[in-house]
Amino acid sequence: MSFEHAPVSKGLMLTCAATSIIAGIFDVKHYLHLQLIPHISRHYQYWRLFAHHLAFSNSSDLLVAELILWNVGVHIERQFGSIKYASFAVVSTLLATIFEFVGLLLFHRIGLNHISSGPSSLVFSILYQYFRIVPSAYQFRIFGVHLSNKTFMYILASQLVLGHLPGSAASAIIGILTGQIYRSELANLKAYRISPAVVGFSTRFLLPLIGSTRPPRRLNRALPDEARTILDQEENEEVITTARPSATASEPRGRTGGPATGGTGGSVVREWVNELTGRTERENAGIRVPNEAEITQLTSMFPDLPRQTVIGALQRRYVVSFRHIYSVSSSISDS
Repeated sequence: MSFEHAPVSKGLMLTCAATSIIAGIFDVKHYLHLQLIPHISRHYQYWRLFAHHLAFSNSSDLLVAELILWNVGVHIERQFGSIKYASFAVVSTLLATIFEFVGLLLFHRIGLNHISSGPSSLVFSILYQYFRIVPSAYQFRIFGVHLSNKTFMYILASQLVLGHLPGSAASAIIGILTGQIYRSELANLKAYRISPAVVGFSTRFLLPLIGSTRPPRRLNRALPDEARTILDQEENEEVITTARPSATASEPRGRTGGPATGGTGGSVVREWVNELTGRTERENAGIRVPNEAEITQLTSMFPDLPRQTVIGALQRRYVVSFRHIYSVSSSISDS
């Protein structure tokens, strides 16, 4: 997995990590704490309603949130698209801020006086979209309980729920509620998109800071796995076929241990295949060596390529075609 087609998730992860580390270095975490009494009711510090989304209070919460954003947020952004995903993050954060303030006003008498710092509500809103949109890759059972590969993300998210009770549980519930409201037709929130001016500014100035992510490098093997397995077996032992054994130029031994005399000669097709694919030379040298005429012909076509590169290309061509030719020859000899 990579951040290909997921620049918003990458920027969100980098921002959360940077703000949390900076807040810890400069010892300003107490400014990012949201508490109804005395911050809101006595000192009227309403800016804390938005500031507490910027950074997590400890490194363990930051690590769990980063893992969830990496394994969940990238999938959701690829499903939504970057612009819709960024709009969803803005709407979820605004709704979560309103619900957190209302929740503190309604439930502060029963113990809910603070909300955990960090964008936990946004993380759980993204996790709800993951629950509804992304299908499970596989399922399994433990002691009769049906589970899937998505269960591991839910177990990981439970660490954020149980971290700072009751405020962490309130953030999780508000995040799930926000995700449900976004997916519903209430107020048509899914149709909202951030303005083109913000998109243009982010593309021009913020995206170069984040950096573009290339897709992961895929292996460019010259041999498929099946052909490589066949070649490895042939280097170690003789291939077992259903064709009758016959005497060849190398005079294979008969049952009594001496040279076989019952045959009239080797199989013409098999000798042709062995010569074409270089099987005899590969038994001695490990791989077929192309002749000088082939090397000269290919070098004249591509004069800029080194000689070793040309030889390697010819060897790979013969090895790749070996599996098909050998299978055809075996079927002809058996018939």
